[in-house]
Amino acid sequence: MTQRDHRKVIRLKRRGFLGVSGLGMVAPLVLPGRVLGSDRPSNQIRMAAIGCGRMGRGNITNLFNQGLKMQARFVAVCDLDLKRARAAKTLLQEMHKEHDDGRDISKEITVDQDYREVLGRPDVDAVLISTPDHWHAQIAIEAARAGKDIYLEKPLTYTLREGQSLIQAVRQNKVVLQTGTHQRSMTYFRRVCELVRQGRIGAIQKVLVSLPMDPPSVVPYVDMKVPDEFDYKRWVGSRPWHPYTEAGVHPQNGFSRPGWMQVEDFALGMITNWGTHMNDIAQWGLGMERSGPVSFTAQAEFPDDGIFDVHGSFNAQVKYENGVELVMQSGSPGVRFEGADGWLFCSREKMEAHQREILRETFTPEQRKLQYSTNHHADFLQSIRSRKDPVAPVEAAHRSNSLCILTHIAMKTGRTLQWDPANEDFVNDPDASSML
Repeated sequence: MTQRDHRKVIRLKRRGFLGVSGLGMVAPLVLPGRVLGSDRPSNQIRMAAIGCGRMGRGNITNLFNQGLKMQARFVAVCDLDLKRARAAKTLLQEMHKEHDDGRDISKEITVDQDYREVLGRPDVDAVLISTPDHWHAQIAIEAARAGKDIYLEKPLTYTLREGQSLIQAVRQNKVVLQTGTHQRSMTYFRRVCELVRQGRIGAIQKVLVSLPMDPPSVVPYVDMKVPDEFDYKRWVGSRPWHPYTEAGVHPQNGFSRPGWMQVEDFALGMITNWGTHMNDIAQWGLGMERSGPVSFTAQAEFPDDGIFDVHGSFNAQVKYENGVELVMQSGSPGVRFEGADGWLFCSREKMEAHQREILRETFTPEQRKLQYSTNHHADFLQSIRSRKDPVAPVEAAHRSNSLCILTHIAMKTGRTLQWDPANEDFVNDPDASSML
């Protein structure tokens, strides 16, 4: 088999998400209803983890640690690769032993392969979803319909239309959804966005967003047997079929970065992987959390061999109706806001300004224009208690993710695209619209 033979798969246009999954017509798996609160003697938030790979384990650890302070604990772990689900249970056992004076209460934690078993449990209040991108929407929509609060890894969804369906499910079922765009809970990003929103550098003229890229690599397809405890057919799901090879899915030993992140049928590459983080900050600072740009132009390099086929180096120019230009490019991750009176920059390591004293400004709770969070996972648990939106709610996450998805479509078409952010559709461009 040649390096491209593995891609001789059924390349039907992706059927409409609701048509594939039946989510537009089926009833919830269980009757909606939350048992959390005064009805439960312990008043404890009971959580389940769906997806137990690299990001799943990090989220499990963070939610476990915050749960010690906020009466929340895991009661189930689930993964289509049972080896990973069992490893997640072991991780929880070890953390329980460390923090519970050796008392092993994790024997109550179940191990599941089918997420529907988890969503069908009336004693599960909230789910952590850390699956590959192409599964985010379906599981999250079904979780919302089952009345479960949701912590969902970024990017919110694989397609734009899935994001619209998820918003509807979250709001109709009155559940909490926190997106894993955790930079909203980091000091440098929040401080810079607050200063921008307070007008400290004047009217914004340009935003520069830099994203890291995967280094070019050609990984050939190698025919391999599917591991015995991995339901690979279900893992592929509604996406075009790819013969199994470990390099294109996830490692069977350890939890290093998975290969599916560089296979376009399962993820769109760094434009949504890192882009959903940095563009979320751009949108937050600009106050565009319920809207978006009106035009997109992008150029990108795409590999022509091997199993990895997501974009490489790229640059993009995006414009908002008010004249603000957003430029995206390959580079060290960060966001720079340029205004009429100066500039501000933020990354995970630092924040900078044209005048350093501006960074020392503080605002009272009454003066703040942005929601305040210092820990993303704690903010999620607090929102479950308060029933108020978390710092990264579904609508804001959808708009930030949409910016990335639309840029990717511009990369693929190679032409400038006009966008209607109110109706969420391209203007007089049915070919581009078919890619939504």
